[in-house]
Amino acid sequence: MTGPREFPLPSNLPTPVDDGACAHLPGLRLPALVLPSTGGRQVELAALTAARTVFYCYPMTGVSRRPLPAGWDGIPGARGCTPQACAFRDHHQDLLALGAEVYGLSTQPTAYQQEVSQRLHLPFALLSDADLAFGTALRLPTFEVDGMRLIRRLTIIARGMAIEHVLYPVCPSDRSAEQTIEWLAGHPL
Repeated sequence: MTGPREFPLPSNLPTPVDDGACAHLPGLRLPALVLPSTGGRQVELAALTAARTVFYCYPMTGVSRRPLPAGWDGIPGARGCTPQACAFRDHHQDLLALGAEVYGLSTQPTAYQQEVSQRLHLPFALLSDADLAFGTALRLPTFEVDGMRLIRRLTIIARGMAIEHVLYPVCPSDRSAEQTIEWLAGHPL
């Protein structure tokens, strides 16, 4: 099994800044959507039962033998989806112990996400927001590259259907799970 340290991030990546694009999210309700998952089922957001749900949103994961979009490393916060997924995988039990169910979420179709889910042995499902219903409903920050509209890296922590907290921008991506755990531990139920 691989880990975030096995996918080191280059030290010269541009750092994303907090542009306020997520300031409106705390207190909003999650949209009543059903999203396809790599777990082979449709996930109905209104039916989630965990005390808290963590949605780590990421732009896109690379797929073996396919190049990343041109200029990818120059986009602040774009690089690092695989280390982020590995960190959430490696800390999955810690998150469950804090009462949080975890989902990764991107705009890639489920078939695309399935490759990374299997390759990295993720113990949680990745959700596909290929039509940007989730992103649009919440007015999530996005960017475009190579004709794709992608969600900027952020983490939503929901309590029931209400968004309780948002980590944005997420940097470095390989510390995303640890930052989420720190927040959850500091705000017990």
